[in-house]
This record gives sequence, structure tokens and C-alpha cells, in this order.
Amino acid sequence: MESTVEPGTLYVVATPIGNLGDLSTRAREVLSRVQLIAAEDTRHTRQLLQAFGIDTALTSLHEHNEMQKSEALISRLLAGESIALVSDAGTPLISDPGFDLVANARARGVSIAVVPGPCAAIAALSIAGLPTDRFVFEGFLPAKSGPRVSRLRELVSEARTMIFYEAPHRLPEVLRDLAAEFGAERAASVSRELTKRFETTYTGTLGQLCEIAEKNADMARGEIVIIVSGNTAEASSAQSFNADQLLRTLLEDLPPSQAAKIAAKLTGEKRGDLYARATQLSGAKRE
Repeated sequence: MESTVEPGTLYVVATPIGNLGDLSTRAREVLSRVQLIAAEDTRHTRQLLQAFGIDTALTSLHEHNEMQKSEALISRLLAGESIALVSDAGTPLISDPGFDLVANARARGVSIAVVPGPCAAIAALSIAGLPTDRFVFEGFLPAKSGPRVSRLRELVSEARTMIFYEAPHRLPEVLRDLAAEFGAERAASVSRELTKRFETTYTGTLGQLCEIAEKNADMARGEIVIIVSGNTAEASSAQSFNADQLLRTLLEDLPPSQAAKIAAKLTGEKRGDLYARATQLSGAKRE
């Protein structure tokens, strides 16, 4: 069924991160039917629109003018106009402008709709070969080494897969900092130029990726996404600690066998391992 553009609605529209073929049919329809498109860079977006024969009016909305322009855009939305929000590439608000506009529009009761599509972070994660069940998006690390290292030290114990964006010219030094703080053996990937002609994903340990970056200048060309595996040792330690807490609580009222049976169902750990641990804890308790 053909979709329609509703009056007074702010559409958050994802655009291609490289390959123009990734602009969805719905995105093209919305961009051609709204009264106005708020774009991070009107020159960049105009090229995209021209490729699809779209002549909708454009206005700029970037990190330097968003707070000032949001009110005017919301006023137009409240008056019944429909507006599309786009960034230079990918999904708006993901390390791109748009948060102030969306948050304020939501607070004012404006109808907001999403037109989902490309996102470099998710695209890189899906092909990295690293755990995808739990992950955290960190965006850009600080540009200067000192603050960057401080931030990485806060993330050393992070058990989830981590996603970073990075500027090409900083890639070698960022990989060195990652290897120094997380350990050279930590698994990772670097994706560049996703969906474009020279799309490449490098995988290995952080130490290996550092070596590649030093020798291969092509690695630091184009848009960069770094994926780093979480600290599995910390996760395992935390899981064991939580299992011990559970067992201690259950042992207050149950024998080790029953405590282990219940703990196995709740944690997913092996019943035999939990029974052995419950026996130890029970013996220590009696002593």
C-alpha cells in the first residue's frame, strides 16, 4: 500500500552511507513530498536529491545552528507543514545533528516518524565477526591522546562489543591506544568505505591491526568504523560472582542439590559446576 506524508510530521530519514542504491523507496517518497528538508549540509544533500530528481526546498541544520533553528522548524511543523530531517550520510542523530530538534519537537507534541535505513555502526557490526548479542555505541573518541586514553581506561572492563567511529588521519594512533589499554590480543575489526567501491574490512587482534595500519596507507582512507570485542574475562568473572550471590541466597533455605538446580535454570550455567560450587559454599558456611 502506498504510504503518504502526513501534515505536521517530522520525518527522520536515513540516507545512503555511500551506495545511492541504498536509498529506500519510502525515503525517496518522503523526501519528494515534504515541504522542507532540514539537512546537515545542504550542498551534500542537494547532490543526493538531484540524483533522484527531487527538488524539495532545503534548509541547513548542523551542530552550530541547531539550537537556534529548531524553534523555527517546530513552529512550521505546528502550523501543519511536514519536514524531513537528514544528515550527510546514514541515520540522523547517530553522531550527527538532530537531537535538539527531535527532543524539542517531541516535548511540544509534534508527530515524529522514522524512515529507517543505512547506519554505518550497524553495517560494520554485522560483518565484523564479533559478538552482536550485546553491544555499545561509543561514537567518536576524544581527538587528543590524553582524554582519549582516559576514556579507554573507563572502557577496559566493558563486556559488550564496542563500536567506534574514527577520522581516517587518526586511525593509526587510535589503534595504538586501543592495543595499549585493552591489550594487543583483543579481537577487533576496522571497516572503511562501507557500501562504496573500495569497501574493506580488516579483522584480527588489535596488535595485528596496528601493524596493518603502519604498513598499509589505504586502511586510513575514507570513513572508518572500529569494532572491538568486549572484555570476556571480566564478563566471566562477573557471571561467576553473580552465580555465587544467587547460590548463597538459595543455600539459606535449600540443600546444595536444589540450590544448584534452581541456579542452573536462572543463570544458564552447568548444573554440575554449580553443585560443586554450592557444596563448597555450604561447607564454608558450616565452618
